[in-house]
Amino acid sequence: MTHHESHDNHDWYERSGVRSGPHRTVAGPLDPAARFFPHHLVPYWDHPLVRALPERRRQELLARHLYHYLNFTAHFETRVVNRATERIADGRTGLDLPAQVRLDAYRIYCDEGYHALFSLDVVEQIAAGTGIPPLPYAFDPFLRQLDGIGAELLAGEPVLAQLLQVVVFETLVTSVLDEVPKDRDVLPVVREIVRDHARDEGHHHVYFSRFFERLWHDLPTSLQRRAARCLPELIVSSLSPDLRPVGAALTVAGLGPDAVRDVIADSYRSPASTAALRTSARHSVRLFRDAGVLELPGAAEAFGAAGLLADVRGGAPQERPRRQSGA
Repeated sequence: MTHHESHDNHDWYERSGVRSGPHRTVAGPLDPAARFFPHHLVPYWDHPLVRALPERRRQELLARHLYHYLNFTAHFETRVVNRATERIADGRTGLDLPAQVRLDAYRIYCDEGYHALFSLDVVEQIAAGTGIPPLPYAFDPFLRQLDGIGAELLAGEPVLAQLLQVVVFETLVTSVLDEVPKDRDVLPVVREIVRDHARDEGHHHVYFSRFFERLWHDLPTSLQRRAARCLPELIVSSLSPDLRPVGAALTVAGLGPDAVRDVIADSYRSPASTAALRTSARHSVRLFRDAGVLELPGAAEAFGAAGLLADVRGGAPQERPRRQSGA
C-alpha cells in the first residue's frame, strides 16, 4: 500500500462529513405520519398481522425501526469499527504500516464517531418532534455473537478477528445506504444523514479493501486457512438483523407473544433471503476471491454453505435468514 494508494485522503479536511457537512435537523413541525423509513426495507411492514394494527401503531413501528437502525449504527461504528480502526491508527496490529495509512485510520475514526453522533442526534430530534420514544436498546448480545465467531474460529487471535470484522463490515453494501437517499417519500433529515454516511463509507470501502490486501499477504498460511473459514461467518453475522429490538417494538405496538413470533418467523426467513445476502456481500466476496482466499482448502465450501456463492460445485446454497444490517 503506497502513500498514494492509502486512501486518497488529501482532501479529507474539505470533504469529510464531520469537517464540512451541515448539522442535519428536522425542518419545521414534524408530522407523526411522516415516512421515517422506506416501507420495502422494513421486512414485517406488509405482514397481515402488522397491517391489521391501528395506523398510529404502524407509524410508531416505522419510527422505531428507524431508531433501531440508527442505534445499531451508532454502536457498531464505535464499538466494532472504531475498536479495530484505533488499533490500525495506533500501530497495534502487528503490521508495519506507513504513517499515512495510520493517519488515514485516524480520519476514519473521526468519521465513524461523527456517524454515531448524528445517528443519536436524529433519534432524539424525531422522538422529541413526534412524541414517539425510542425503546431501550442493548447492543451487547449482538456484539457477543459477533465476537464469539472470532473466539471460536480464530481462537488465540483476537486482534486478527477484530481486523477481519472491520474489513468485512466496511466492504459490505447494505440496501439502506444505497436506497434511502433516493427515496423522495422519506423524511428529508433521514435521507440526508444516510447520504452523508454513504458518501464517507465509499472512501472507507477503498481504504479497508487495500488494508485487507496488506493484512492477508502478511499472514502465514496456517492463519490464512483459519481466517478463510472465519470470514463467511463474520459476513453472515454482520448482516444478520438483531431480532430482539424487533420483537420489543412489535410487542409495544400491541401484538401478543405468539403473533410476534409469527411475524418475525414469516418476515425474516423468506425464500429471497439468500439472494439478498449475496447482493449485500458481493463486494466483500469479490475482494476475498481476488486475494486468493477462496482457493484455500475448504474456503469455497465455507462461503457456499453460508449462502455467499451462487453455487459450489454445482450445488445450491443453503437458505439463510433474511439479512439487513441493523434492521
